[in-house]
Amino acid sequence: MSKKDYYEILGVAKGATEAEIKKAYRKKAIEFHPDKNPGDKQAEENFKQAAEAYEVLSDADKRAKYDQYGHAAFDGAGGFGGGHHMNMDDIFSQFGDIFGSAFGGGFGGFGGGGSQRRAKGSNLRIKVKLTLEEIANGVEKKVKVKRKVQASGVTYKTCPTCNGQGQVMRVTNTILGRMQTATTCPTCGGIGQSIDKKPNEADAHGMITEEDTVSIKIPAGVVDGMQLKVSGKGNDAPGNGIAGDLIVAIEEIEHEFLKREGENLHYDLYISYPEAVLGASKEIEAVNGKVRIKLEEGIQSGKILRLKGKGIPSLNSYGSGDLLVHVNVWTPKNLSKEQKKFFESNLEDDNFIPKPEKSEKSFFEKVKDMFS
Repeated sequence: MSKKDYYEILGVAKGATEAEIKKAYRKKAIEFHPDKNPGDKQAEENFKQAAEAYEVLSDADKRAKYDQYGHAAFDGAGGFGGGHHMNMDDIFSQFGDIFGSAFGGGFGGFGGGGSQRRAKGSNLRIKVKLTLEEIANGVEKKVKVKRKVQASGVTYKTCPTCNGQGQVMRVTNTILGRMQTATTCPTCGGIGQSIDKKPNEADAHGMITEEDTVSIKIPAGVVDGMQLKVSGKGNDAPGNGIAGDLIVAIEEIEHEFLKREGENLHYDLYISYPEAVLGASKEIEAVNGKVRIKLEEGIQSGKILRLKGKGIPSLNSYGSGDLLVHVNVWTPKNLSKEQKKFFESNLEDDNFIPKPEKSEKSFFEKVKDMFS
């Protein structure tokens, strides 16, 4: 089933400003907030969808990718992309400031009184190199990642400074009267717990470093520089926190013969003068194996042959690009006396005098067609 458009979820136009997007999200978040809709599963789902939409549209980089590729820019097994698989703690942790004082000014949770905040572990970043064939077909990669996980035997106790709330209240006197503000607990860093016992090999936060094998399913059609997200495969957080994410940056390995331009591929085919005159059948390199094409008699250098659907699949599942074969007639530089004599005898021959037909496109027209 197709996913709902992010702009439609927030009720804003595609050209909406950052301020308009933030205002629209706050309105939706307050409308569907769990405190206002206790036990309403649909409201909870709408709340999560709004947070997912805001996470993407409030980030200039993610928004540009979404505008170009739609949901496919973030899709794929493992939780790539925007807010897929976000839970309530994720949402309140990242966007709690959006709600302001609408629900008591707490960190969020399901009560306005400021329930305990769950910390989130730091993200990890890796680079994955892909061949053009892997990009065209999609691929599953298994990578080894060193990530911090909670050591066995670690126990926690309630933070004595904040009594497990993750925040401390401060009262200050101003000209407007006494004002109460909540700040992150300096002792526990906002998680509401401190370490009680830990093994010797664990660090001050009760964490150890382990090597983990992560399976990453990469959809067909990704582009160089695109970042994918695998949820929960970053560093763990202390206590009952949420694991960070693994950010996967795509790097495309340059192909020996094929040049990529968006979803289209380009191939330079060099043929001999006799092949150009007489015509030929040639086998060329394509992204999914070799393809045989037929060259007509008298084919001209610069001719572009378009092989439909032999390019890179669209991330949006709108089909595939084309393979553009650029024909180049190779002119020999060293001729024997007999070969030179043959061409000299035909210099004035009518068949050898250039006579471009009106239907023959100029170089600039070919370039225009290529990019249209």
